[in-house]
Amino acid sequence: MVTTKQPVLGFTEALVRLAHLVEAVFGEVSREHDLTPQQAQLLCLLTGGPVGMTELTRSLHLEKSSLTGLVDRAERRGLVVRTRDVRDRRACLIELTCDGARIAVKAHDGVAERLDALAGGLPPEHRELLAGAIDGILAEHTALTGMVWLPEERDADRRT
Repeated sequence: MVTTKQPVLGFTEALVRLAHLVEAVFGEVSREHDLTPQQAQLLCLLTGGPVGMTELTRSLHLEKSSLTGLVDRAERRGLVVRTRDVRDRRACLIELTCDGARIAVKAHDGVAERLDALAGGLPPEHRELLAGAIDGILAEHTALTGMVWLPEERDADRRT
């Protein structure tokens, strides 16, 4: 029997393929909970507590009008509510309802379980190395652009 080893992907192609895989996992889990991937991302971002609209536009990389529509639809479904920001009465915060929190945890756990399963064959030291490299890329992006993918003070392993 002749077997051929698959060629190793280049760095950029590997990252792009990984991004597509993560996006596909988000899509699968989202559909299981009757959510769009953006709704699932919104709910996961809110698991740490209320977040302002400006912060959400940055974290989700959406224009203000797109985020408003996303929040409107989630609010109509009873997943989120708008509350006044006590520090700035002109602004509002978006927070999860009880139903939204329940679905957010299920969606987050579903994504995390699938991604962990996909990486299950990697030795722990490779997983740590990969996590460290990704963290470095995100830190470099933040240093260059000032944009944080997930707010640092709220970032935790519990969110996707």
